[in-house]
Amino acid sequence: MSHVTQILAGMRGESRQAAMERLLPLVYDELRALAKAQLRHERPDHTLQPTALVHEAYLRLLGSTQPPWNDRQHFFRAAAEAMRRILIEHARKRGRVKRGGKRVRVELSGVDLASDQDLDQVLALDDAFRRLEEQDPEAADVVRLRFFAGLSVEETAQAMGLSERTVKREWAFARAWLYDALRDSGG
Repeated sequence: MSHVTQILAGMRGESRQAAMERLLPLVYDELRALAKAQLRHERPDHTLQPTALVHEAYLRLLGSTQPPWNDRQHFFRAAAEAMRRILIEHARKRGRVKRGGKRVRVELSGVDLASDQDLDQVLALDDAFRRLEEQDPEAADVVRLRFFAGLSVEETAQAMGLSERTVKREWAFARAWLYDALRDSGG
């Protein structure tokens, strides 16, 4: 059992804040790498930087009412989801007054989560992603880890406890499903 998993298991017996304070130094670099993966294609002057994204996600995880995480993989899935939601909220805030208009067809790998031009795409992707979560939670988890957290097939397989072949199959299905959902929503 990794040290991170031991701390997470111990959360049941101590306060969440105390456990998170012990956990942060162990996972900070990995969380920062996740944030960099999500922001790597953004414009250089973007206001949301990896450090800010990590800190915001960490605060959300700390204040979460969810039960403690089972293990390292569960924690990183929750962190990736927190980061995804932050980016979606950031896009919505930025576009609430400025943007509107028609949705456009977009390749899943082509969405830039923080550029002004892609605001409609981000919101359409979020809507489609939520529908995918309802229909196929495992495929949504693969998208969350591959697309939003930037993990490789091998890392995703390890995080989810699946074979690489299964991850590849779920990834192919999810991409096709999301492509169809985005196309049907008006692109």
